Amino acid sequence: MTDRFIIVSLTSRDVSARARLLDAEAPRTAAAVWDALPLGGQVFHGKFARNEIYTLAPAFAAHEPGPENTTVTPIPGDLCYFTFDGVLDNPAYGYESDAAPSEHSLLIDLAVFYGRNNLLVNGDVGWVPGNVFATITDGLVEFAAACNDIWMGGARGETLTFARA
Repeated sequence: MTDRFIIVSLTSRDVSARARLLDAEAPRTAAAVWDALPLGGQVFHGKFARNEIYTLAPAFAAHEPGPENTTVTPIPGDLCYFTFDGVLDNPAYGYESDAAPSEHSLLIDLAVFYGRNNLLVNGDVGWVPGNVFATITDGLVEFAAACNDIWMGGARGETLTFARA
């Protein structure tokens, strides 16, 4: 199979990075994301994982891919897929009412890790392994700077998008 690529963008900050889908390592997850593109929404900066930005989407796969190519220690450039079932509706997470998932909704978290020393553990649920489905091949330095600006400057009004390259 020929390599497939996606573009990950922060719209307001006008920055993008190119990522290669990991079809060999995470074929079900890569296919689910590819088939659903384009995807995107309000960006959030991780509270627990460290150097992570993400967006939340309603479930989009015909069949959830299940665990594959999982990690709890993502490295810079990893794109991860997480499935949450109602666990994020805790008000302590700080989602505004229009971004908060409903109590019984299946929610997909598409995340980009931009720096080192990440650890996917949540005080409420413990370890949260994610499926690594792509890796950034071009533009990580500029994208990481914009991600850090989200941490320091705020996420309001910023959109994280995923599209076919």
